[in-house]
Amino acid sequence: MEIAFEVEIGCRAEQIFDLVSDLRGQDRWLGQSSAFRGTSDISANPAALGTTYREPGPLGVRNGEVVEYERPALITFHQPMTMKLHAGTIDILMRCTLTRTATSTLVRRTVRLEVPASLKPLQPLISHSFRRENARTLRALKAYAESL
Repeated sequence: MEIAFEVEIGCRAEQIFDLVSDLRGQDRWLGQSSAFRGTSDISANPAALGTTYREPGPLGVRNGEVVEYERPALITFHQPMTMKLHAGTIDILMRCTLTRTATSTLVRRTVRLEVPASLKPLQPLISHSFRRENARTLRALKAYAESL
């Protein structure tokens, strides 16, 4: 399953990329939610290729790694989420591409989810949750970046 989001942000791609790759500074622009409780155990900041981190949440823990890094155009996070209660692992690949326009930057966030067979009946609920959280993240990124 793949879901995609786009937002146009009125600032330079470098600024946006730096916000996204500053994992320790995320709390400046991205508040906690029912799905996102923050990022910890960050191996390097700002993030670079190979940086690892943890994102504990109510349903499981995402153990992530930066697997693509091309400042200021592309950063990709592979963050398999080990579900609580031994329900399996949801494989998550989140790619953020930034494309400069004449006056702004187009941010495209693509999330690929691979749901284990044991969770397939819950796939619509999982998809809805990821759609809501990713839309919230891009709204927060846009509001913060444009306020700088």
